[in-house]
Amino acid sequence: MNRRVSYAVPSLLLIGVLAGCSTEQPAATSTTASKTSVQPPASTAPKEAPPIPEPTTDGECPYLSTGVVQEANGQLVRKVRLSEDSPNPACFFYANSTDVQLSVWVYEGDAKIAKAIVDRAAPIAQSSPATAPEGWNGGSLTSDTGAVYAVAKGANAIVVTSNQQQTIKARRITETVVTNLELG
Repeated sequence: MNRRVSYAVPSLLLIGVLAGCSTEQPAATSTTASKTSVQPPASTAPKEAPPIPEPTTDGECPYLSTGVVQEANGQLVRKVRLSEDSPNPACFFYANSTDVQLSVWVYEGDAKIAKAIVDRAAPIAQSSPATAPEGWNGGSLTSDTGAVYAVAKGANAIVVTSNQQQTIKARRITETVVTNLELG
């Protein structure tokens, strides 16, 4: 009889402990579930591209020299304006006092937003694939007003527009920006 009691007591204790754990678990789970249902995680929020940057101040582009732009785009740069974006402002290179010959927008942040920026600048249905620099993907296209080369890699995107109709010029600028900012 003592033998039966010695086997039964540990078994009953184990069942009691397990039963105690199982009644506490649903309470914790239901609290977690109610928090989740009231406030969805931030990752489920829609990812939209921010507005296209606008030039606001005169200055020098911190990641791209006017000499490189002049050589790649084939026009003298008369002035440079910058957007208010940080850490890297969008840079606008002017052929004269009013006409932008080339602009560069560098986005660093969220991968979904980076992709949305590229898709807006060079929609898949309207553009040719862009795969340079290595590991970057997006599109390039030309129109009557010039060329666009837009690529993303992870959480980074670069959009280059040129008043020239050759996308090779915008691609070269993109490659230079990736190298200068060490985004490779």
